[in-house]
Amino acid sequence: MKLTLKFLFILSLGVFVTSCVSKKEFQQVQADLAKANEELGECGVSLNDYMNRLGACEERSKVKDNTIKLRQEQIDDLRAQLKDAREVRDKQLTQVGDLTVLSQSANNNIKETLSQLERKDKYINLLQAAKTKADSINLALAVNLKQSLKGGIEDDDVNIKVDKTVVMINLSDKMLYQSGSAAITSRADEVLGKIATIIKERQGFDVMVEGYTDNVPIKNDCITDNWDLSVKRATSVVRALQKNHGIDPNRLIAAGRGEFNTLASNDTSEGRATNRRTRIIIMPQLDQFYDLLNPNNVPK
Repeated sequence: MKLTLKFLFILSLGVFVTSCVSKKEFQQVQADLAKANEELGECGVSLNDYMNRLGACEERSKVKDNTIKLRQEQIDDLRAQLKDAREVRDKQLTQVGDLTVLSQSANNNIKETLSQLERKDKYINLLQAAKTKADSINLALAVNLKQSLKGGIEDDDVNIKVDKTVVMINLSDKMLYQSGSAAITSRADEVLGKIATIIKERQGFDVMVEGYTDNVPIKNDCITDNWDLSVKRATSVVRALQKNHGIDPNRLIAAGRGEFNTLASNDTSEGRATNRRTRIIIMPQLDQFYDLLNPNNVPK
């Protein structure tokens, strides 16, 4: 009963209040409310935008912090490596100082070596220049040889390449020698004459001739084994270069490699044919090579 009376009282009060407000004022209140709601929505959008910007800034700040941390770790690591290197250097210098049993000559050599380290940049530049010069000379030599030998020679009979500080000419045995012997063919002597012409133009080079065989055993009245055959073939080429083509014998070296240092498998006829070869190596004379390595030649 009390609840009913309260409800009727509130309803009467609402009717009274409504009746007291004009329709125009009511519409104005509604318009103001709608505008307030719209502005509230815009504020919400702006708030979301600011929150997104704040989140992006925080992410960038986090990435920057991580980058700074990584750089600092790298710097710390490099400092630790530098410290270790200094400790190793100090330890080595201490060990050098403790070697009191060295002779006076050896001590002088150590001092000279330490002095050379101070000129290492000049030394390195000297070696680089020497290497560049050697590469250029070897390249020119290889080009000249290929131009000289290209006529009338099959590709599988001759191969010319630059390997490090030397020029190598691989000649097949079928072109150079009579079968199973060390006797040079007339065709081979013609090829050697062309090679000799190029060698004569390079007085600062030595010439090493290496003989190679396959692994098929050989033995007769003139040849003991493959070692013997490879040496005889190398000396035949050296003799031809000296006697037939006028190469100074002081520049010539003969070597036999036997059936070893193969280029291919001896299990096939093609592989054995590849391994039966003679290699002519044109290389700087050893005294010139050692001169390049002499620290005393470093410019002051």
